[in-house]
Amino acid sequence: MKKVIAYLSLLLALPLIVNSSAKEPDQPVVVQTDNTVSSIYKKIDFTGIERLDYKVFEKAYIGYLNLKAENKLNAEKHILTVCDYSLSANKNRMWVIDMQNNKVLLNTFVAHGQGTGEEYAKAFSNKEGSHQSSIGFYVTGDTYVGSHGNSLYLHGMDEGYNSAAYERSIVMHGAGYVSKDFIAGTGRLGRSWGCPAISAEVCETVIDCTKGGTCLFVYYPEEKYLTTSYWLNKKLDLQAAPKEKSLYSGVLTQEQVNGTE
Repeated sequence: MKKVIAYLSLLLALPLIVNSSAKEPDQPVVVQTDNTVSSIYKKIDFTGIERLDYKVFEKAYIGYLNLKAENKLNAEKHILTVCDYSLSANKNRMWVIDMQNNKVLLNTFVAHGQGTGEEYAKAFSNKEGSHQSSIGFYVTGDTYVGSHGNSLYLHGMDEGYNSAAYERSIVMHGAGYVSKDFIAGTGRLGRSWGCPAISAEVCETVIDCTKGGTCLFVYYPEEKYLTTSYWLNKKLDLQAAPKEKSLYSGVLTQEQVNGTE
């Protein structure tokens, strides 16, 4: 009788054992683009400087990857420069970011064009003689020495928005009117004829970091541009930058998605 009872007890316990062993481990979850960009943004060290707005970075990064995917950028460089023209000219609204090492190399002043506005940018143009800034994505070119000293050619990549930049001589250069002293004397930063002019003190450093095929994004919340720019609206290719692939594999475990790992 004792043997029968023991046998029945074993049979009753068997389903519990089988169910326990059948539990499947957590499966990888494919992360959406916004989560992927967010993970990159969180790695960038903004300690001690102005923080680049996440939404602006998101747009800059999408264009950066799409430009890489179409071989428009220097594969040996991983620099992304962002100018946020929605901010006051009196703020450090240019960020030069080393995307490979998640480090902001420089956060500094950048001027907009005389025809674009006073302290705040309001109007943009792709036309010669407008003295207005042009929004959109650029690829940096070679350097040359001009009336403002060492300067950097810029090639506009957004048709109808900045595609005439080279012909208009829209370049990056240093200028004495881009300084704290100028702000103190006039109440605002000086203005260019459309160029993203920077301080003469940091000009050599910025040009040296960004020259030769890196991405520059000049941002302003113009709805038409944001919804029609090829580089912003092209399907994002997360494999565009293989040397940075480990930073955005696009796959996380459930624990990472939930923030518990």
